[in-house]
Amino acid sequence: MDFQIHGVVSKTIFSVLTFLSVIGTIYASTLPVNSSSGVQINSNSVLVALLDSHYTELSELVEKALLLQTLEEAVGKHNITIFAPRNEALERDLDPEFKRFLLEPGNIKSLQKLLMFHITPSRIGSSEWPSSSVKESTRHRTLSTHEHLNLFTRKDSTKKVDRAVVIHPDVIIRPDGVIHGIERLLIPRSVQEDFNRRRSLRSISAVIPEGAPEIDPRTNRLKKKAAPVPAGSPPALPISYAMAPGPSLAPAPAPGPGGPRHHFDGHSQVKDFIHTLLHYGGYNEMADILVNLTSLATEMGKLVSEGYVITVLAPNDEAMSRLTTDQLSEPGAPEQIMYYHIIPEYQTEESMYNAVRRFGKVKYDTLRLPHKVVAQEADGSVKFGNGDESAYLFDPDIFTDGRISVQGIDGVLFPPDDKENQPKPETEKAVQSTSKKTSVKPRRGKLLEVGCGILSAFGTNCNCIEESKIH
Repeated sequence: MDFQIHGVVSKTIFSVLTFLSVIGTIYASTLPVNSSSGVQINSNSVLVALLDSHYTELSELVEKALLLQTLEEAVGKHNITIFAPRNEALERDLDPEFKRFLLEPGNIKSLQKLLMFHITPSRIGSSEWPSSSVKESTRHRTLSTHEHLNLFTRKDSTKKVDRAVVIHPDVIIRPDGVIHGIERLLIPRSVQEDFNRRRSLRSISAVIPEGAPEIDPRTNRLKKKAAPVPAGSPPALPISYAMAPGPSLAPAPAPGPGGPRHHFDGHSQVKDFIHTLLHYGGYNEMADILVNLTSLATEMGKLVSEGYVITVLAPNDEAMSRLTTDQLSEPGAPEQIMYYHIIPEYQTEESMYNAVRRFGKVKYDTLRLPHKVVAQEADGSVKFGNGDESAYLFDPDIFTDGRISVQGIDGVLFPPDDKENQPKPETEKAVQSTSKKTSVKPRRGKLLEVGCGILSAFGTNCNCIEESKIH
């Protein structure tokens, strides 16, 4: 009897303890969770879901950028939408130098801009995406100041945000937000410009080693040093002096402020703009010609290292696909085509548009001497070339770092044919008319001779025949 009573009591105590533990678990789930940064975050928040998700690389960047408190305040005001890049896009696909730039303590503002660019202060579900029948994309404001994202759907029903494909729509849904998985990292233009500017400043501000003093053998005195040349000053000689007569470019012995001192790291700057072309998308053929088919990338790096500035008119992939094999099969044809797309000046979309608005047609020198490319205003943009071989400025300011400017165009430019040596139609007509006049003169003398013969038949004495013979 005692054993039975003891068993009933133990079962009752166990049931009570189980009930209390369930109540404690439910109560604990309603309490806020303290994050590592001291921000009070609800356990059912989209931020907690992001930190606990498989997007570990993005979560680490959010914590390193000290954005938890800012994002919690944004969630408290309105719902948010997070576009989360996959881990591979941040581990292997991202440029190591760009990632090192983001993780430097002095560049935390750029890292915050980059991460806030992936978050919109509104809830955008997969059902709210614009359909493929809508031609124009919808523009949404981001938490990054003055930055917007464009959402659209391709004809194959693929959802895209800017240049990234949405591979996992609505992967995480919470009451205060939604997370979409995307294939690549979104880089705003302001962060890309900060990266290019820091690279350029770092190369200029490097310590320049000084060599041993030189002695003049005639006077046995120390040679006076030449006047220092500012790092940003243009070269003393024109860029044509730095070009070899052959199909490739070569620097002159000492054309500018760079020379052996290397104020500018031209190879790194050319590498940056080629990486920017690849990340921008749509200019893979141009990058392949510069790097693989020709040595133009190396030669352009030498020119920039010597202090020259260049503007590259880059045809997109659609324009390059229209080139025929005959146009590329001749020896040196790719180099000559690219030379005509390189302007030895630093021009931006704004400067070129202001020039054509003010002066009408503007001719820019190219590295394909002596040909020049003509620019003019058309349809609110800048048009290069004339006739069917013209191209419009399609993607402005793809890369601008103060030394190299890259402007995307929608066509491949060719210099006009040299027709100066060919006779013009008007001159041909003039030649034919003069020949006809010279051939008419003897005919006129023949008529005079016949007329005099008729008069002599009537008994009239004249010397027309003799005069016509003399003439």
